[in-house]
Amino acid sequence: MFRKQPTKQQILKVLEQFLPSFKSPSIDLEAVSGISIEPDKIIVSIAINPQDSQSLASTKLEIERRIKAFFEIKSVNVIWTKHQSGKTSGPQVLSPRDSNLQQIRNIIAVASGKGGVGKSTITINLALALRDLGFKVGILDADIYGPSVPKMMGISGKPTFAGSLIQPMIRYNIKTMSMGYLISEDTPVIWRGPMIQKALQQILYDVDWGELDYLVIDLPPGTGDVQLTLVQKVSLSGAVIVSTPQDIALIDALKGYNMFLKVGVPVLGLVENMSYFRCESCGHHSEIFGHGGARREALAKGVNFLGEIPLDKNICKSSDRGEPMVESHSDTGVSAAYLAIAKKVMEQLQ
Repeated sequence: MFRKQPTKQQILKVLEQFLPSFKSPSIDLEAVSGISIEPDKIIVSIAINPQDSQSLASTKLEIERRIKAFFEIKSVNVIWTKHQSGKTSGPQVLSPRDSNLQQIRNIIAVASGKGGVGKSTITINLALALRDLGFKVGILDADIYGPSVPKMMGISGKPTFAGSLIQPMIRYNIKTMSMGYLISEDTPVIWRGPMIQKALQQILYDVDWGELDYLVIDLPPGTGDVQLTLVQKVSLSGAVIVSTPQDIALIDALKGYNMFLKVGVPVLGLVENMSYFRCESCGHHSEIFGHGGARREALAKGVNFLGEIPLDKNICKSSDRGEPMVESHSDTGVSAAYLAIAKKVMEQLQ
């Protein structure tokens, strides 16, 4: 038994002893894609075929139980990540025909089952937090009907072209592209499905993204044409699901979770937005929409809980000014929460 904080080598040695005992589907030490060690918590990422996630549910619990018992540690979380066959030097996210996107190492979709849960705010602040961790980051605003990125990033004007490629709009050292750059702010998009798919492919494939560590995609709410087009055209590294604590929001968030599960996209975890409100004057803590619902659902589904973001007026004000929270209030607890979420996403994809 280890009573001190274990090392990665010690954890790997323990895993090596019992992982081969799981025969169907088989898991070996080479499938372990990452280990994160925190005070009283171990997170182990294991690469599997997404189709095996259901049959491995009991295996996941048994691995967690054994590690927890051996190291006498309070919390152990096993996270399934997507196995990529034929991987050589670094993650190969896209097929060879998508030459304009081959320099993007990870593509993350931020999704929600319904609107109004703050998904775009999470997308932008997650991207900025990843930038603060030293990565090259881009944002694709895939909400064709209601693009929010131009306003929330404080970007105006039209993009330029270099040959046939659209040059992304850049602010805060983040490359961005949105339908909002191509149409005026008050112009409604009245298109049917095929036009939406064509527009999405244009702002994805016809953009000079260059080399990126992460492209974070802000999806529209629901499970419609844009989501299906994206998962069919691009091999996503993973998805982040955003919800508020309300039961009605969680019901729709689980629809998004199930959609990604069915198409073989790993769900990196759930974020609970507007989790609580803390009064600046008296410090009173109010759970306006309830609290902890996303954490409970994540636990029930065996999915990583990425963190909770409070209901804070500065988030709204900074977004309206085009100065996102992580950029304009970097020394606050809210920005620290976004950074913690970014670290958990990064650890799973490393």
